[in-house]
Order: sequence, then C-alpha cells, then structure tokens
Amino acid sequence: MSDLQAAPAPTRIFLVDDHEVVRRGLRDLIDDEPDMEVVGEAATAEQALARGPALRPDVAVLDVRLPDGDGISVCRELRSRMPELACLMLTSFDDEDALLDAIMAGASGYVLKQIKGSDLVSAVRTVAIGQSMLDPATTARLMHSLREPEAAKPPEDERLASLSERERSVLDLIGEGLTNRQIAKRLYLSEKTVKNHISRLLGKLGVERRVQAAVIAAQAHEHGSEER
Repeated sequence: MSDLQAAPAPTRIFLVDDHEVVRRGLRDLIDDEPDMEVVGEAATAEQALARGPALRPDVAVLDVRLPDGDGISVCRELRSRMPELACLMLTSFDDEDALLDAIMAGASGYVLKQIKGSDLVSAVRTVAIGQSMLDPATTARLMHSLREPEAAKPPEDERLASLSERERSVLDLIGEGLTNRQIAKRLYLSEKTVKNHISRLLGKLGVERRVQAAVIAAQAHEHGSEER
C-alpha cells in the first residue's frame, strides 16, 4: 500500500469583474497558489449567471458594481442555484448599505479592493471553508449604527405585534438571509405567496426595503436572547 495520499482538489474560483486588468491580476494572484484554481471569468452580471452554474465553483469573487447590474444580486441568484457557493464581494467603496445588502444576499465575505494580495488569498481560503470574512472598519461602523439608541423608533414589540404568525416566520427567515425561493421551500409556499407576505409585512413594519426588515428581525432576535 502506498504511503502517498492523493492531494485534495484545489478550490475552484470564479471571477466576476468588469475590468479585465482586475480579473487578470486576480487570476495571476490565485494561480500562484497550489491549492486554488480559476475555473472561469465573467465581465457582466449576465455572463456570470450564464457561466457560473455550469462551472460549479467553490468560491465566486465578485465586484459589487457591474455594468448591467450588481454583484450582490448575482451572488443572491448564484447561491439560489448553488447553495454551497461562497461569495466574496470586492469593492472600491466603503459602503455600509452595500455590506448589509451583501450579508442579506448570503455573501460570506466583503473586502475592499485596497486589500493586500496575500490578505485577499487568505480571505478566499477563509470563505472556502465556510467562515466569514468582512472588512473590519466597515463592519464596525455598521454594527455601531445598528446598535444606536432607538429613541426615534417605536418599540420592537409594537412593530412586530401586528404581524401574523406566518409573516413573523417569513421575517425570521429574511433575517437569516434566505432568498424568496429558499423561504418558499422552507415554508412549503409558492414564491408568489412569499412575495405577498413580504409586501404586507414591510407595510406593517413601516419600512420599504427588505434589508430594513432584516435589521428589525436581527434586533428582535437579539432582544429575545437578552430576555432569556
């Protein structure tokens, strides 16, 4: 019996960025690592959605801003087709809203393009094994903003009391970052029914965006944990 063991398969990386020079730099950086390989590239959201699923990557490295859409939406859609996919968002902008959107879309990491090459490689490895990798400065500001005193907001119980049991279940799953398709599957509902529930609960909560509802869900969960 041979003492030699087969080397583990390299982590498969899919690159999505509209700038060729960025994709080339990322490819050169990743190809220098023996445990990683770039299996494909895309310059647009349309290309990413067309090519990504067939390539079966382990990690997608996506620019937040694309010429025909945004990387966060691409992340959400790719993960609805490939739930095991880890998405690492790359951006030039220190944007708290984009970070929150990325987290709600299921992204595993969010880093600035100013990151050092060695740190980016480490970030890819981190998300590939199922851990989170978030830019510390942006995350710290986001968490601070979420924890600010809520004097101007109605009490949590009042905002949530008007929700039906089903709407509360949908809200909890939004807080977990699930897509409409995933919520529908979890609750054995149609996607249309889920959309209707979300529309009603947003109205009852007095918010317009899904991410705002997700923040309320997270705060309610934290509040419930503190009371236990």
